[in-house]
Amino acid sequence: MTVVVVGGGIVGMAAAYSLAERGREVVCCEKGSLGSGSTERSAGGIRTQFSTRVNVRLSLASIAVWESFEAEFGVDIEYRRSGYLFLAREEATVEDFAANVAMQQEEGVDSELLTPEEAREHCPELDPSPFRAATYCPTDGFADPHLALQGYSQAAAEAGVEVRTKTPVTDVHRDGDGRVTGVETPDGAIDADYVVNAAGPWAGGLNELAGVDLPVAPKRRQVAVVDPETPVPESTPLTIDLDTGSYFRPEREGAALVGGHFGGDDPEVDPDRFSASADTDWTVEAVEHAAAYASYFGPETRIKNGWAGLYAVTPDHHPIVEEVAPGYLVAIGFSGHGFQHAPATGRLVADLVVDGETDLVPLDALSADRFERGETHDERNVA
Repeated sequence: MTVVVVGGGIVGMAAAYSLAERGREVVCCEKGSLGSGSTERSAGGIRTQFSTRVNVRLSLASIAVWESFEAEFGVDIEYRRSGYLFLAREEATVEDFAANVAMQQEEGVDSELLTPEEAREHCPELDPSPFRAATYCPTDGFADPHLALQGYSQAAAEAGVEVRTKTPVTDVHRDGDGRVTGVETPDGAIDADYVVNAAGPWAGGLNELAGVDLPVAPKRRQVAVVDPETPVPESTPLTIDLDTGSYFRPEREGAALVGGHFGGDDPEVDPDRFSASADTDWTVEAVEHAAAYASYFGPETRIKNGWAGLYAVTPDHHPIVEEVAPGYLVAIGFSGHGFQHAPATGRLVADLVVDGETDLVPLDALSADRFERGETHDERNVA
Protein backbone atom coordinates (compact mmCIF):
# COMPACT_ATOMS: atom_id res chain seq x y z
CA MET A 1 0.00 0.00 0.00
CA THR A 2 1.34 3.43 -1.00
CA VAL A 3 0.37 6.64 0.77
CA VAL A 4 1.14 10.16 -0.44
CA VAL A 5 1.38 12.71 2.36
CA VAL A 6 1.06 16.29 1.15
CA GLY A 7 2.86 18.73 3.43
CA GLY A 8 6.35 18.57 4.90
CA GLY A 9 5.70 20.33 8.19
CA ILE A 10 5.60 18.69 11.59
CA VAL A 11 2.13 17.17 11.11
CA GLY A 12 2.99 15.76 7.70
CA MET A 13 6.30 14.30 8.83
CA ALA A 14 4.77 12.79 11.96
CA ALA A 15 2.09 11.18 9.80
CA ALA A 16 4.64 9.95 7.25
CA TYR A 17 6.82 8.46 9.97
CA SER A 18 3.88 6.74 11.70
CA LEU A 19 2.64 5.28 8.42
CA ALA A 20 6.10 3.97 7.51
CA GLU A 21 6.41 2.43 10.98
CA ARG A 22 3.17 0.58 10.23
CA GLY A 23 4.69 -0.88 7.06
CA ARG A 24 3.27 1.46 4.42
CA GLU A 25 5.22 2.86 1.49
CA VAL A 26 5.12 6.63 1.91
CA VAL A 27 5.93 9.53 -0.38
CA CYS A 28 5.86 13.00 1.19
CA CYS A 29 5.41 15.93 -1.21
CA GLU A 30 6.37 19.40 0.05
CA LYS A 31 6.04 22.42 -2.22
CA GLY A 32 8.97 24.21 -0.55
CA SER A 33 11.47 22.97 2.00
CA LEU A 34 10.64 20.91 5.07
CA GLY A 35 9.06 23.07 7.75
CA SER A 36 8.95 26.18 5.58
CA GLY A 37 5.23 26.72 6.23
CA SER A 38 3.77 27.06 9.71
CA THR A 39 6.28 24.86 11.56
CA GLU A 40 9.15 27.32 11.21
CA ARG A 41 6.90 30.08 12.60
CA SER A 42 5.51 28.20 15.57
CA ALA A 43 6.11 29.43 19.13
CA GLY A 44 6.49 25.78 20.18
CA GLY A 45 3.93 25.58 22.98
CA ILE A 46 3.04 22.18 24.48
CA ARG A 47 0.20 22.13 27.01
CA THR A 48 -2.62 20.11 28.48
CA GLN A 49 -4.76 23.05 29.62
CA PHE A 50 -7.45 22.92 26.96
CA SER A 51 -11.17 23.34 27.44
CA THR A 52 -12.29 20.14 25.66
CA ARG A 53 -11.54 16.50 26.40
CA VAL A 54 -10.49 15.69 22.85
CA ASN A 55 -7.79 18.37 22.88
CA VAL A 56 -6.61 17.28 26.34
CA ARG A 57 -6.36 13.69 25.12
CA LEU A 58 -4.48 14.73 21.99
CA SER A 59 -2.07 16.60 24.28
CA LEU A 60 -1.55 13.69 26.66
CA ALA A 61 -0.88 11.26 23.81
CA SER A 62 1.55 13.72 22.24
CA ILE A 63 3.35 14.57 25.47
CA ALA A 64 4.13 10.89 25.97
CA VAL A 65 6.16 11.17 22.75
CA TRP A 66 7.69 14.59 23.52
CA GLU A 67 8.91 13.29 26.89
CA SER A 68 10.80 10.40 25.29
CA PHE A 69 11.70 12.18 22.05
CA GLU A 70 15.46 12.34 22.57
CA ALA A 71 15.65 8.67 23.51
CA GLU A 72 13.50 7.57 20.56
CA PHE A 73 14.62 10.00 17.85
CA GLY A 74 18.11 10.98 19.00
CA VAL A 75 17.39 14.72 18.96
CA ASP A 76 17.23 17.05 21.95
CA ILE A 77 14.22 19.31 21.24
CA GLU A 78 15.02 21.65 24.18
CA TYR A 79 11.78 20.72 25.89
CA ARG A 80 11.32 23.14 28.80
CA ARG A 81 8.48 22.65 31.26
CA SER A 82 8.04 25.93 33.10
CA GLY A 83 4.25 25.67 33.08
CA TYR A 84 1.35 27.59 31.57
CA LEU A 85 -0.53 30.21 33.58
CA PHE A 86 -3.99 31.24 32.32
CA LEU A 87 -5.57 34.41 33.74
CA ALA A 88 -9.26 35.37 33.81
CA ARG A 89 -10.74 38.87 34.03
CA GLU A 90 -14.42 38.11 33.36
CA GLU A 91 -16.74 36.12 35.63
CA ALA A 92 -17.81 33.90 32.72
CA THR A 93 -14.15 33.02 32.13
CA VAL A 94 -13.74 32.18 35.83
CA GLU A 95 -16.64 29.75 35.54
CA ASP A 96 -15.04 28.20 32.47
CA PHE A 97 -11.75 27.86 34.33
CA ALA A 98 -13.37 25.93 37.16
CA ALA A 99 -15.07 23.54 34.74
CA ASN A 100 -11.90 23.18 32.67
CA VAL A 101 -9.73 22.25 35.65
CA ALA A 102 -12.27 19.71 36.88
CA MET A 103 -12.33 18.06 33.45
CA GLN A 104 -8.55 18.21 33.06
CA GLN A 105 -8.02 16.59 36.44
CA GLU A 106 -10.45 13.81 35.49
CA GLU A 107 -8.21 13.17 32.48
CA GLY A 108 -5.12 12.99 34.70
CA VAL A 109 -3.77 16.51 34.19
CA ASP A 110 -1.99 18.16 37.12
CA SER A 111 -3.74 21.53 36.71
CA GLU A 112 -5.15 23.68 39.49
CA LEU A 113 -7.44 26.67 39.98
CA LEU A 114 -5.71 29.60 41.68
CA THR A 115 -6.53 33.02 43.04
CA PRO A 116 -4.71 35.91 41.31
CA GLU A 117 -2.55 36.32 44.40
CA GLU A 118 -1.58 32.64 44.27
CA ALA A 119 -0.70 33.07 40.59
CA ARG A 120 2.04 35.52 41.61
CA GLU A 121 3.91 32.64 43.18
CA HIS A 122 4.56 31.43 39.64
CA CYS A 123 4.87 34.85 37.96
CA PRO A 124 6.26 37.27 40.57
CA GLU A 125 5.97 40.40 38.37
CA LEU A 126 2.26 39.78 37.76
CA ASP A 127 -0.20 42.49 38.80
CA PRO A 128 -3.09 40.46 40.24
CA SER A 129 -5.57 43.35 40.47
CA PRO A 130 -7.20 43.02 37.00
CA PHE A 131 -7.86 39.30 37.43
CA ARG A 132 -10.41 37.14 39.20
CA ALA A 133 -8.85 33.68 38.84
CA ALA A 134 -6.05 31.71 37.23
CA THR A 135 -5.21 28.16 36.25
CA TYR A 136 -1.77 26.61 36.26
CA CYS A 137 -0.18 23.34 35.19
CA PRO A 138 3.51 22.84 36.00
CA THR A 139 4.10 20.23 33.30
CA ASP A 140 3.06 22.48 30.40
CA GLY A 141 5.88 24.11 28.46
CA PHE A 142 7.43 24.50 25.04
CA ALA A 143 10.05 23.01 22.74
CA ASP A 144 11.92 23.88 19.54
CA PRO A 145 9.75 23.02 16.49
CA HIS A 146 12.75 22.99 14.14
CA LEU A 147 14.57 20.38 16.20
CA ALA A 148 11.41 18.30 16.51
CA LEU A 149 10.92 18.39 12.74
CA GLN A 150 14.56 17.38 12.29
CA GLY A 151 13.98 14.35 14.49
CA TYR A 152 10.84 13.30 12.65
CA SER A 153 12.31 13.86 9.18
CA GLN A 154 15.43 11.84 9.97
CA ALA A 155 13.38 9.02 11.47
CA ALA A 156 10.98 9.07 8.52
CA ALA A 157 13.84 8.78 6.04
CA GLU A 158 15.34 5.90 8.01
CA ALA A 159 11.92 4.21 7.99
CA GLY A 160 11.81 4.41 4.20
CA VAL A 161 9.77 7.55 3.55
CA GLU A 162 10.60 9.18 0.21
CA VAL A 163 10.63 12.92 0.86
CA ARG A 164 10.25 15.15 -2.21
CA THR A 165 10.83 18.83 -1.49
CA LYS A 166 10.08 21.56 -4.03
CA THR A 167 7.35 19.25 -5.28
CA PRO A 168 3.93 20.90 -5.34
CA VAL A 169 0.86 18.79 -5.96
CA THR A 170 -0.88 20.17 -9.03
CA ASP A 171 -3.83 17.77 -9.24
CA VAL A 172 -5.55 14.95 -7.39
CA HIS A 173 -6.48 11.88 -9.42
CA ARG A 174 -9.74 9.95 -8.94
CA ASP A 175 -11.15 6.87 -10.60
CA GLY A 176 -14.60 6.45 -12.13
CA ASP A 177 -16.13 5.76 -8.73
CA GLY A 178 -14.72 8.94 -7.24
CA ARG A 179 -11.98 7.29 -5.18
CA VAL A 180 -8.73 9.22 -4.93
CA THR A 181 -5.97 7.24 -6.62
CA GLY A 182 -2.95 9.54 -6.51
CA VAL A 183 -1.60 12.98 -7.29
CA GLU A 184 0.01 14.89 -10.11
CA THR A 185 3.29 16.76 -9.63
CA PRO A 186 5.63 18.63 -12.03
CA ASP A 187 7.72 15.44 -12.05
CA GLY A 188 4.80 13.25 -13.02
CA ALA A 189 2.00 11.27 -11.42
CA ILE A 190 2.27 9.34 -8.17
CA ASP A 191 -0.20 6.49 -7.76
CA ALA A 192 -1.45 5.95 -4.23
CA ASP A 193 -3.98 4.00 -2.23
CA TYR A 194 -4.42 7.02 0.05
CA VAL A 195 -3.61 10.71 -0.14
CA VAL A 196 -3.21 12.56 3.17
CA ASN A 197 -3.72 16.31 3.26
CA ALA A 198 -1.37 17.68 5.94
CA ALA A 199 -0.80 20.98 4.13
CA GLY A 200 -1.72 23.30 7.02
CA PRO A 201 -2.77 26.75 5.76
CA TRP A 202 -2.42 25.48 2.18
CA ALA A 203 -4.94 22.68 2.79
CA GLY A 204 -7.78 24.48 1.04
CA GLY A 205 -6.08 24.39 -2.35
CA LEU A 206 -5.54 20.64 -2.15
CA ASN A 207 -9.12 20.12 -0.97
CA GLU A 208 -10.33 22.02 -4.02
CA LEU A 209 -8.32 19.74 -6.29
CA ALA A 210 -9.87 16.75 -4.52
CA GLY A 211 -13.40 18.14 -4.84
CA VAL A 212 -13.77 18.59 -1.08
CA ASP A 213 -15.09 21.69 0.69
CA LEU A 214 -14.10 22.01 4.37
CA PRO A 215 -14.30 25.00 6.75
CA VAL A 216 -10.58 25.68 7.24
CA ALA A 217 -9.24 29.20 6.79
CA PRO A 218 -5.66 30.57 6.93
CA LYS A 219 -5.45 33.36 9.54
CA ARG A 220 -2.38 35.51 10.19
CA ARG A 221 -0.86 35.58 13.70
CA GLN A 222 2.17 37.50 14.98
CA VAL A 223 4.92 37.13 17.57
CA ALA A 224 7.53 39.63 18.78
CA VAL A 225 10.85 39.05 20.54
CA VAL A 226 11.72 41.68 23.13
CA ASP A 227 14.30 42.49 25.78
CA PRO A 228 12.08 43.35 28.74
CA GLU A 229 13.00 46.11 31.17
CA THR A 230 13.21 43.40 33.84
CA PRO A 231 14.59 40.10 32.46
CA VAL A 232 12.05 37.27 32.43
CA PRO A 233 13.49 34.19 34.21
CA GLU A 234 13.33 30.95 32.28
CA SER A 235 11.30 29.48 35.15
CA THR A 236 8.43 31.88 34.41
CA PRO A 237 5.40 30.12 32.89
CA LEU A 238 3.92 30.95 29.54
CA THR A 239 1.35 33.46 30.78
CA ILE A 240 -1.93 34.12 28.98
CA ASP A 241 -4.37 36.94 29.73
CA LEU A 242 -7.18 35.00 28.11
CA ASP A 243 -9.83 37.73 27.99
CA THR A 244 -7.59 40.13 26.07
CA GLY A 245 -5.72 37.46 24.07
CA SER A 246 -2.29 38.67 25.25
CA TYR A 247 0.48 36.25 26.17
CA PHE A 248 4.20 36.15 26.85
CA ARG A 249 6.81 33.52 27.62
CA PRO A 250 10.50 33.53 28.48
CA GLU A 251 13.19 33.11 25.87
CA ARG A 252 16.89 32.69 26.55
CA GLU A 253 18.96 35.14 28.63
CA GLY A 254 16.03 37.17 29.96
CA ALA A 255 14.36 37.88 26.61
CA ALA A 256 10.68 37.15 26.02
CA LEU A 257 8.21 36.37 23.29
CA VAL A 258 5.03 38.45 23.34
CA GLY A 259 2.00 37.79 21.21
CA GLY A 260 -1.74 37.67 20.94
CA HIS A 261 -4.68 38.41 18.72
CA PHE A 262 -6.52 41.42 20.08
CA GLY A 263 -9.87 41.32 18.29
CA GLY A 264 -11.01 43.33 15.31
CA ASP A 265 -10.89 42.04 11.77
CA ASP A 266 -9.48 38.56 11.28
CA PRO A 267 -9.60 38.04 7.53
CA GLU A 268 -8.68 34.92 5.64
CA VAL A 269 -5.35 35.46 3.91
CA ASP A 270 -3.61 34.01 0.88
CA PRO A 271 -0.93 31.66 2.28
CA ASP A 272 1.30 32.43 -0.71
CA ARG A 273 0.96 36.21 -0.32
CA PHE A 274 1.13 37.49 3.25
CA SER A 275 3.60 39.57 5.21
CA ALA A 276 5.85 37.30 7.26
CA SER A 277 7.15 40.19 9.38
CA ALA A 278 5.40 41.42 12.51
CA ASP A 279 3.61 44.75 12.06
CA THR A 280 5.12 47.68 13.98
CA ASP A 281 1.77 48.89 15.34
CA TRP A 282 0.80 45.38 16.42
CA THR A 283 4.18 44.87 18.13
CA VAL A 284 3.79 48.06 20.16
CA GLU A 285 0.25 47.02 21.11
CA ALA A 286 1.41 43.53 22.12
CA VAL A 287 4.09 44.95 24.43
CA GLU A 288 1.60 47.43 25.90
CA HIS A 289 -0.86 44.63 26.64
CA ALA A 290 1.84 42.60 28.40
CA ALA A 291 3.00 45.67 30.33
CA ALA A 292 -0.52 46.26 31.61
CA TYR A 293 -0.40 43.12 33.78
CA ALA A 294 3.30 42.16 34.12
CA SER A 295 5.92 44.65 35.27
CA TYR A 296 8.68 42.90 33.32
CA PHE A 297 7.65 45.06 30.37
CA GLY A 298 8.40 48.60 31.56
CA PRO A 299 9.13 51.62 29.37
CA GLU A 300 12.73 50.50 28.80
CA THR A 301 11.60 47.31 27.04
CA ARG A 302 13.38 47.00 23.70
CA ILE A 303 11.87 45.34 20.65
CA LYS A 304 14.38 42.99 18.97
CA ASN A 305 12.49 41.38 16.10
CA GLY A 306 9.33 39.48 15.25
CA TRP A 307 7.53 37.42 12.69
CA ALA A 308 4.11 36.42 11.41
CA GLY A 309 2.79 33.00 10.49
CA LEU A 310 -0.51 31.33 9.74
CA TYR A 311 -3.00 29.37 11.78
CA ALA A 312 -5.26 27.03 9.82
CA VAL A 313 -8.48 27.79 11.71
CA THR A 314 -11.78 25.90 11.92
CA PRO A 315 -14.97 27.42 13.37
CA ASP A 316 -14.57 25.53 16.66
CA HIS A 317 -10.74 25.61 16.84
CA HIS A 318 -10.46 21.82 16.57
CA PRO A 319 -8.80 19.95 13.71
CA ILE A 320 -10.47 17.79 11.12
CA VAL A 321 -8.85 14.34 11.02
CA GLU A 322 -10.89 12.01 8.87
CA GLU A 323 -11.15 10.15 5.58
CA VAL A 324 -13.49 12.72 4.03
CA ALA A 325 -13.65 11.03 0.63
CA PRO A 326 -12.66 7.52 -0.45
CA GLY A 327 -8.87 7.40 -0.42
CA TYR A 328 -8.55 11.01 0.77
CA LEU A 329 -7.73 11.70 4.40
CA VAL A 330 -7.23 15.12 5.99
CA ALA A 331 -5.28 16.17 9.09
CA ILE A 332 -5.87 19.92 9.00
CA GLY A 333 -7.32 22.90 10.86
CA PHE A 334 -5.34 22.69 14.10
CA SER A 335 -5.98 26.38 14.83
CA GLY A 336 -2.50 26.97 16.22
CA HIS A 337 -2.07 23.61 17.98
CA GLY A 338 -0.60 21.55 15.16
CA PHE A 339 2.95 21.43 16.49
CA GLN A 340 2.07 20.21 19.96
CA HIS A 341 -0.50 17.67 18.71
CA ALA A 342 1.63 16.33 15.86
CA PRO A 343 2.68 13.05 17.55
CA ALA A 344 -0.91 12.07 18.33
CA THR A 345 -2.01 13.16 14.87
CA GLY A 346 0.62 10.98 13.23
CA ARG A 347 -0.73 7.98 15.10
CA LEU A 348 -4.33 8.93 14.24
CA VAL A 349 -3.54 9.11 10.53
CA ALA A 350 -1.75 5.76 10.60
CA ASP A 351 -4.61 4.15 12.53
CA LEU A 352 -7.18 5.41 10.03
CA VAL A 353 -5.20 4.31 6.97
CA VAL A 354 -4.20 0.91 8.33
CA ASP A 355 -7.18 -0.02 10.53
CA GLY A 356 -9.95 2.35 9.46
CA GLU A 357 -10.48 3.30 13.12
CA THR A 358 -8.65 4.40 16.26
CA ASP A 359 -9.03 4.17 20.01
CA LEU A 360 -6.90 7.24 20.70
CA VAL A 361 -9.72 9.83 20.75
CA PRO A 362 -13.42 9.88 19.77
CA LEU A 363 -13.35 10.52 16.04
CA ASP A 364 -16.76 12.21 15.89
CA ALA A 365 -15.22 15.21 17.66
CA LEU A 366 -12.77 15.58 14.75
CA SER A 367 -15.09 14.70 11.86
CA ALA A 368 -16.03 17.23 9.20
CA ASP A 369 -19.77 16.67 9.52
CA ARG A 370 -19.80 17.88 13.14
CA PHE A 371 -20.45 21.36 11.78
CA GLU A 372 -23.56 20.21 9.91
CA ARG A 373 -24.70 18.18 12.93
CA GLY A 374 -24.32 21.18 15.20
CA GLU A 375 -22.21 19.08 17.56
CA THR A 376 -19.14 21.27 17.84
CA HIS A 377 -17.33 21.85 21.12
CA ASP A 378 -15.58 25.19 20.88
CA GLU A 379 -12.04 25.33 22.23
CA ARG A 380 -12.00 28.45 24.40
CA ASN A 381 -8.38 28.34 25.61
CA VAL A 382 -7.02 29.93 22.45
CA ALA A 383 -4.56 32.81 22.21
